[in-house]
Amino acid sequence: MPLEAGLLAILACPACHAPLREESGGASTGPSGETPGETPGGEPGITELVCTGCGLAYPVRDGIPVLLVDEARRPA
Repeated sequence: MPLEAGLLAILACPACHAPLREESGGASTGPSGETPGETPGGEPGITELVCTGCGLAYPVRDGIPVLLVDEARRPA
């Protein structure tokens, strides 16, 4: 389920304060075994918010962005 446009417009990277963009996909499966680009129910969905500045990728779990630097995936 995509995030509301208004919400995405006000979110920023906690590390560098740059805007974030939605992206489906990631490097590994989620905590409940879903594949990148799928929600736990197997439906396609947004799985990450990627920083347009530093490139950190923040997970979206159950439709809630987890904007913690310690939880972010580092750029490859």
